[in-house]
Amino acid sequence: MSQYAPEDRVMVSPRYMAGAGDRIADVIGPLIHLFGWHTQHDAATGHVSIDSPDGSLFVDFAPLHPLGQWVTVAHHEPFWEAVFSRQTPLEAVAAVTQALPQLLGDARHAERIPVTDMPLDQIAGLNGWSAGDGFFASPDLYCRLERTPGEEIAWQVEHAYFEGAPLATFTRDIPECLVGNFFSHLAAPMAVERAFADVPLSTRHEHSALITPVRQAAINPRIDHALARLDRPGRRR
Repeated sequence: MSQYAPEDRVMVSPRYMAGAGDRIADVIGPLIHLFGWHTQHDAATGHVSIDSPDGSLFVDFAPLHPLGQWVTVAHHEPFWEAVFSRQTPLEAVAAVTQALPQLLGDARHAERIPVTDMPLDQIAGLNGWSAGDGFFASPDLYCRLERTPGEEIAWQVEHAYFEGAPLATFTRDIPECLVGNFFSHLAAPMAVERAFADVPLSTRHEHSALITPVRQAAINPRIDHALARLDRPGRRR
């Protein structure tokens, strides 16, 4: 029996094991409220479609998508697309969507919404990911960012527990800074907060993942989680 009730708030690391979470407002809210992008919302299905002021970019949130393709970001000319599954941490998805206005020259709030220019191999190294021939792998080898030059899908993020359903795909011609923003938030070692019911079942039973409570934190939930990670046997030095 689990020590947590479904509604309990917990901290989870690594992030790619945490599931999507419930912060969809961080993904679409800034585009609507800070940048004034046009929005259509179907209250019956929860579907939200957001268009940039110049009509070149759109963000689509489809919670009932039959293939679990929860969030799609697409650019018209040149065409490129990023697709995120319902298991993708929303923190990493928000790092992509919140950067979109800057691609169009809208620098408002740029000091609050950084767009990385760090190479992917440097992001990997800073977060303990290993590099191989065309891919980067997480320390536990469960998650991979794979590059396939020359293919329509130029970048793909795979997770061992979700075979056949990539966490994210990026087509060719996508600005690499968006891939970098996504990767930097996916690979970051800091824990993310979830309702326990939203943590994937595979993560709950996987010993390489760490789940700690929010409510009983002695200092604050993030610091308690970091200290618990340091105390784990066999941790990476």
